[in-house]
Amino acid sequence: MTALVTVTGAAWSLPDADVDTDIIYPARFLLITEKLGLGRYAFHDRRCDGFALAPGQDSAAPILIAGPNFGCGSSREHAPWALAGLGIRVIVAESFGEIFHSNCFKNGLLPIVLPAERVAVLHAAAQAGCSFHVDLRTRTLAVQGEAPIAFTVPDERREALLNGWNEIARIRAIHAHDIERYEAGQRTAFPWLWQKEPAHG
Repeated sequence: MTALVTVTGAAWSLPDADVDTDIIYPARFLLITEKLGLGRYAFHDRRCDGFALAPGQDSAAPILIAGPNFGCGSSREHAPWALAGLGIRVIVAESFGEIFHSNCFKNGLLPIVLPAERVAVLHAAAQAGCSFHVDLRTRTLAVQGEAPIAFTVPDERREALLNGWNEIARIRAIHAHDIERYEAGQRTAFPWLWQKEPAHG
């Protein structure tokens, strides 16, 4: 997983409420299990109807300002995969679907919850083409020329994003000594479990 420390750039604006995971990633594409390249399916049906996140912004905008209850609906991990495929690293909304919110952290995306009035100002800034800067180290989000806005994120989630750790990588990094000690004990107590099979040629 790619580490997330700072993110700078333009932002998409999608103020619609209750954008569910089926809108983000339509169910008929769930048979695709490869993570790479899923960005082309993000918001597929809406884009076919002429939908645009924010006219005039380029597709590499790394930040999405979303409406309330973003990512509600079914628990499909393809939704954050597809958003990541669009180049999005940060999503700001008044609220998120609970499972989607968790899946974002697990896939290197930072979901930021802010009050509705703050989000409304950010939508306007995104639509105006302003540049955004998110700093996870200081837990702040800034729009060009404006004072930074503080946001909260659990320490454990923040640490994982800053280091680019998925759940397994986090366990291995934090508990490396415990794992090594356990394996050393196993090698002593059950040496036959650690013997390599002879090569057959």
